[in-house]
Amino acid sequence: MKKFDAAKPMAVGGQAVLEGVMMRAPGMVATAVRRANGEITVKKEPQMPLSDKYPLLKLPILRGAVGLVEMMVIGIRTLNFSAEVAMEDAEKASNANGNGKVKKPHSSSKESLMLGLTVAFSLAVGVAVFFITPLAVTTFLFDVEQDPFWFNVIAGGVRIALLVAYLGVISLLRDVKRLFQYHGAEHKAVFAFEKGEDLTAEAAAKQSRFHPRCGTSFLLIVMCTAIVLFSVLDVFLMQWLGELNVLIRIATHLPLIPVVGGISYEFIRWSAKRSETPFGKFVVAPGLWLQEITTKEPDESQLEVAVIALRCALGEEYEPASPQRVDVIGVN
Repeated sequence: MKKFDAAKPMAVGGQAVLEGVMMRAPGMVATAVRRANGEITVKKEPQMPLSDKYPLLKLPILRGAVGLVEMMVIGIRTLNFSAEVAMEDAEKASNANGNGKVKKPHSSSKESLMLGLTVAFSLAVGVAVFFITPLAVTTFLFDVEQDPFWFNVIAGGVRIALLVAYLGVISLLRDVKRLFQYHGAEHKAVFAFEKGEDLTAEAAAKQSRFHPRCGTSFLLIVMCTAIVLFSVLDVFLMQWLGELNVLIRIATHLPLIPVVGGISYEFIRWSAKRSETPFGKFVVAPGLWLQEITTKEPDESQLEVAVIALRCALGEEYEPASPQRVDVIGVN
């Protein structure tokens, strides 16, 4: 098996999906899903970042904000693909003759509309739960409304507590545990690539499931960045308006969420190159602790799916260790 050169920071990444893994490499996205019969289906799609089309979007902070939206769109699209595969398998299993119902094709315009609505809904729910709710809780339960620093420290603490509680609750669900195992498999495969190891399930199994550039770590950085940025903003608003309330904070904080994401991206990018230094280890430690919840040790079959996804994203051929077939759809 060919040995790969170590990756540059941020060069590859991925996400767990239903019974599978999505991997993104420069120019390509590949999603590998394990089917009910043991076979693996891979969907490959060319992917050109908006920053390649519009060089202005490569500017610091702006590139992070745009990239965050792009990853959300790709993530939801690949989750939908894995859900479709699961539904097809369920339909086949429900028929006595083993033949699934013929699935009606969807028009690309309808799929685009549904994807757009799903992204919008996901953003709205995320903003409501993790940004608006902490502002309201801090306003009505703590007497710090006119103190920019302590208000945002407490709101940030509420925000982090909501995230940890949410992850802790869903981790108890059986299907989510499976998802978190594939999350661990994704990290191990990426680590194998970055260290220049052969991309095999055996090599990936030796790697850590805790990765400093994980989306879980990114969320914590976003929340900490929000504390600092919104504290500074509130100081200026206090000088201008004289006093603050929850409506003013919602109106002024929410438009800055993309800026918070962009700054957090730059910080993650910077810290990724220093992850082995004492300061770098200190910075990434909270995110790695949280990955105790969001990643679980994968088995060999899950590692194989992650490795296949990454190799397909990189444009490499792959021969599975197991006798099951690997079907690749999309571009070659």
